[in-house]
Parts: sequence; C-alpha cells; structure tokens
Amino acid sequence: MLPTTSQHSNGSLGSRDAARHTAGAKRYKYLRRLLHFRQMDFEFAMWQMLYLFTSPQRVYRNFHYRKQTKDQWARDDPAFLVLLSIWLCVSTMGFGLVLDMGVVETLKLLLWVVFVDCIGVGLLISTLMWFISNKYLLKHPSRNFDVEWGYAFDVHLNAFYPLLVILHFLQLFFINHVVVINSDWFLGYFVGNTLWMIAIGYYLYITFLGYNTLPFLTNTVVLLYPFALLGLFYILSVSLGWNFTRGLCWFYKYRVQ
Repeated sequence: MLPTTSQHSNGSLGSRDAARHTAGAKRYKYLRRLLHFRQMDFEFAMWQMLYLFTSPQRVYRNFHYRKQTKDQWARDDPAFLVLLSIWLCVSTMGFGLVLDMGVVETLKLLLWVVFVDCIGVGLLISTLMWFISNKYLLKHPSRNFDVEWGYAFDVHLNAFYPLLVILHFLQLFFINHVVVINSDWFLGYFVGNTLWMIAIGYYLYITFLGYNTLPFLTNTVVLLYPFALLGLFYILSVSLGWNFTRGLCWFYKYRVQ
C-alpha cells in the first residue's frame, strides 16, 4: 500500500500534510461535505447501520482501514449522521402519534430529542470518553498517539443507533398494542424493561468495541464492567415493578407542556 502522506527523513510530516491533518482541517472538510449530498455515500452508511446490529466488529474494521488510507480514525463522510438524523425525526414523530400529541407538541418533542438527547448528550458523552481514554487508557502516554475527539463522537453515534431503533422504533409497537408495556401489569414492564436492557447493552458493547479496536489503548475491558450493574438493575427493576417505558412516556409529555 502506498503511503498517503509525505514525510521528511526524520519521520515528521511535511508542513502541507501536517496542516491537512489538523483537527480543524478535518472538521472543516466534514462540515463542508454536509452541504454536498452527492458526495455522501449513503449506501455505505446503510451498510454500517445494518452491521451495527449483526456484526459491529466489521464496522470498526472499516475504521481501521480508513486510518491506513486516510490517516484518520474518525469518519470523513457525514452520510451516517444524516441518516441517523432522519431516523431520529421519523421515530420521534411516531412517538408523537402514539402518545396522541398535537402538531406543535410533536415539533417541540422533536427539537428536544434532536438538540438535547442526541446532540447535547452526545457531545457530553463523547467529550467524557475522549478525556478518559486519553488520560487513563493510553499504553504510552508520552508518545504521539491519542484518541481523536471526532472518533469518540463516531463511537457514540455507532452505539446510539441500535439504542434509537430499539427504544424509539420497535418499542412503539408495544406501547399501546400487542403487550401494552405502558401499563402496570407484569408482562408489560417485563417486555419494556427487557427492551431497555438490550438497547443499553448494545450501547455498552459497541462503545467497548470502538475503543478496543484502537491499538494504542490498553485495559479497555473496563468499559464492559457496567454490564454487571446493568444486569443487577434489570433484575431489581422487574422485581420491584419499575416501568422504564412508562416513565419515558411521562417524561416526553412533561417536556412539551
């Protein structure tokens, strides 16, 4: 494979290549492509969404390939983010219909979900994971290796997508129909809480895979430790009759009042 960047005899990047690989340059290129839909590879983004459910390891192999060919771990194509936003909008409108919200209330809920739940919480979690991984998980902190913030954000988006589909799409068919999980009976909150456990489990596992694939990180297995707490909390919630879905529905209605 041919090198993608030119280097001086001392191994450092040339001035033009160094400028091209700065965080600002990568961010500018990514945001610029948001305005050019024809340059986005939506077919590949849909392939990634499918494999995040069936084989998330294959998605991160592509991240490794991107590092070899383009010298960056983070995505340079915003197609995945665009499709995720569409999923978020459609599923939120579905929640509005299921909860008998009006047009204005549904629009308010959509703004809350997009700008607070997805973007706001996503930025917070990504920044926290970026800090933790660079502070505590690097094999050789003194060397010139670090986790890109953009990659930390991509890991969050990857982990968020299955959670979104399970809790914001599949769950819609059970809230008022089939099992009626928005109720106090055992089967209702058992199915609802099980969906929550699966969704959060997906988030934790895909997050672990994202950082475990980076060769300069160590002890990433600690990212799997929350599974023990998740299992304990699930058993406790079913035993005590806590209904997470009912709480979510109440919270969404309270938000738009």
